[in-house]
Parts: sequence; structure tokens; C-alpha cells
Amino acid sequence: MVNLEWYRTFKAIYTTGTLTGAAETLFISQPGVSLHLSSLESYVGYKLFDRTARKMIPTERGKVFYNFIIEPLTKLEEAEKNFQKSTEKQTPTISVGMCFETFQITLEQYISTLPFNVIIQFGQYPEMLENLEKGILDLIITPQKGSSGNIEYEAFSSETIVLVGGNEIDHEKLDAILSENEPDSLESWLKQQKWYGTTGDMEHLRRFWQLNFNKYPDFRPNYIVPNLNSIVRCLTSGVGLAIIPDFLCKKEVENGQIKLLWEGKTKLINTLHFGTRKKNMYNEETDVIKKLFREVM
Repeated sequence: MVNLEWYRTFKAIYTTGTLTGAAETLFISQPGVSLHLSSLESYVGYKLFDRTARKMIPTERGKVFYNFIIEPLTKLEEAEKNFQKSTEKQTPTISVGMCFETFQITLEQYISTLPFNVIIQFGQYPEMLENLEKGILDLIITPQKGSSGNIEYEAFSSETIVLVGGNEIDHEKLDAILSENEPDSLESWLKQQKWYGTTGDMEHLRRFWQLNFNKYPDFRPNYIVPNLNSIVRCLTSGVGLAIIPDFLCKKEVENGQIKLLWEGKTKLINTLHFGTRKKNMYNEETDVIKKLFREVM
């Protein structure tokens, strides 16, 4: 009989695209992931992935295999999860999805105070919406709303995407250019500066640029760092610019460590929502987390 963990590992590789990502998802070692995959491929008799330097690309047979197993495997995982929760009546476990930066700024400091177990999942918003509908997640924090009729959204806060910079930026020069109301001059000055970006998501920069200059940016940031909180820490050195949500740098702006330079000619505002299934058996637990978010943001 095939080991069920081989299927779990195959699914994790397929969804994350890398052996490292699968290992982090499953909380096992990368050699363990490789062993599961090679054992499964040996069992089925053909390759499930083409291996490249950066990504595991599913073969055509691998895609067929995934489509065949995903529904029963998901049902098994849900059964396992629900059974575990039903046997731990005194300590419920809920799963919450959000972006990494939001977790660090908000919930991280309160995790140890929660009277129930919590599993935090990071990922892209479409993936979190899908996992919420499937029952893998119980609550998500998202600026995006899906079209499913099974999901309820509750707006609780907003974020403004702003231009920020280190203390060495010539704020007076920028203000003078802004007062001239010459987009070409402003764009030229901005592109002469040093910029920070992140490895995974340049959406804030693209949307801000499109809104204010009617085109997408034609340059790449000088410094690529792991996440938005890294950008904030780097900017406290005094050098560079970045486009980020205002709530991520509120404390540093108030302390004078970095400067809020420009909110754009038209503010780019995202409404943040709590997303839950309409049939949610953990209303009390999710309400606790919602209350924390409202207090922090």
C-alpha cells in the first residue's frame, strides 16, 4: 500500500513548486521530501516532475496524477483535521491565513496569550481564499474578495499605499517638484533615487506608478530584500525610497526614523477584510482574533 505521506508530499511540491517550499509546508526536512517523491515515482513508474534549478515543474502525467488524487486527499485531510478538533474540545485549533508582514505587525505579539491553538499560514490571497472555502483555513485577512457565496467578508480597516524614504532624502527638493505639478519631472527625479523592493511582490509599486503616471514602472529596485518589514528596517539607515502600506511604517514615521514623502495625486487605498465561511464552527475563537486586529490597526 502507498504511504499516505507520499501523496501529501506530492501535493505540497505541486502547490509550492519547490522541494524547499514543500519541506516548510510539511515541517519535514528537504531530504525527506526528496525521499517521498522518489518513492512515489518509483511506485507509479514514471516521473511526476521535471527538475529545474529554480522550480519543480509537473510533467503531463504529474498533472493528471494531481487532478486524480487532489479531491480524495483533501477530503482525508479535512476528516483528519475535524477529528482532531472534535477530540480537543477544551483546546480548539483554528487556522488563520494572512501575509507575513501583517502577522509580524499585528498578531505575532499576542500569539502566546490566545486561549486556543492557532496555525498561521502565509501565502498569496487567491490561494488563501481557496483554502478558506475548502475548510483548510478558518479565517483570512485579505484586501481581495472572491466571488464564492459560501464566504462572508467584513471590512475592518484600510491601508494607504504611500511613498516613504530614509532621512537622507531631499524632502524639500521633492516638495518643490510636486508643487510644479509636472509628472515628467517628478518621475525623472524619483527614478534617479535608490529604490527598495521585495523578492515576491511588486504589486504596490506597479499600482502606485500606474495611478500616478499612467504607466507601469520601467525600472527595477536597486535593493531586493525578503519582505516589506525588511524594507522599513533598511530605510531607517537614511537612504532610499519604497512604496509600501502606511500601517507597516506608522511607528517609524512617528519616531522620525523614516519620512512619509507622498501619498500620490490620488490615494491608493486598500480595504482590509476578515474572511470566514458562513458555516463557521469557531466563531468565538475568530472573534478574539478579530478584536485584536481592530485594536492594533
